[in-house]
Amino acid sequence: MENPLDPNALANLLDSIGGDAEFLRELVETFFQDAPAQFAAMRASLADGSPENFRRAAHSLKSNAASFGARTLASQSKQLEDLGKTGDLGTTAGLLSEAEAEYARVRSALEEVIK
Repeated sequence: MENPLDPNALANLLDSIGGDAEFLRELVETFFQDAPAQFAAMRASLADGSPENFRRAAHSLKSNAASFGARTLASQSKQLEDLGKTGDLGTTAGLLSEAEAEYARVRSALEEVIK
C-alpha cells in the first residue's frame, strides 16, 4: 500500500523547524490528540445539524493533515469543509468514514516517522 504521506512535505516541515526531530515528534503527537477531537466534533455536528461547527472542524483537520503531507486526508477534509459551507451535511457520513479510515493510515505512517 502506498505511503499516505508526501515525503517532500515532511522534509519541508522538518526543514522549517530547523531539523528539530523532538519538536516534530511534539507536532505529530499534538496532531494525534487533535484529529480524533475534530472527527468527534464533526460527528457531533452531524447529530445536532450544525454545519458551521462541522466546517470548522473539517478546516482544522485539513490544515493539520496538509502540514504533514497527508494529501488524501487533506483533500477529503477539504471536501467535508466545502459540504459544511453549503450546509449539505446529508451526504457527509460516507466521506467522513473514509476520512477516518485514511487518518488511521496517516497515523500509522507518522508513528513510523517519529520512532
